[in-house]
Amino acid sequence: MKRLLSTACSETSFNIAVLILRVTFGLLLLVNHGIDKLKHFAEKQGSFPDPFHIGHMPTLMMVLFAEVFCTVFIVLGLFTRIMAIPVVINFAVIVFLVNKGYSGQAESGVFYLAAFFSVLLMGPGKYSIDGAMGK
Repeated sequence: MKRLLSTACSETSFNIAVLILRVTFGLLLLVNHGIDKLKHFAEKQGSFPDPFHIGHMPTLMMVLFAEVFCTVFIVLGLFTRIMAIPVVINFAVIVFLVNKGYSGQAESGVFYLAAFFSVLLMGPGKYSIDGAMGK
């Protein structure tokens, strides 16, 4: 009982928690959002939200970079902190500019933002390619 109420965290449990966070949210983002946008690229390119007024297609390409390319690297744990930056920016834009703050529609965006911001702060953990390389 004493251990359940403790605020201490072992290194192993921290690394397992980071692995679960990276893989779960990374695969959810990739499968549910990134691959869908990639499959329907032609249909979405003319009507995709453009909060920075740079064009629908360039905005969609940047989102695809974050949601597909960066997410694969995060799941693998390769260059994790660097790859988390575009994903965090992506979801900050979604939550605060596209959905204009917290609303029912922004709930999943807030979850992804919190998860990937946590990964950005914590790093990949020991159970990753970066961890295996000793970074």
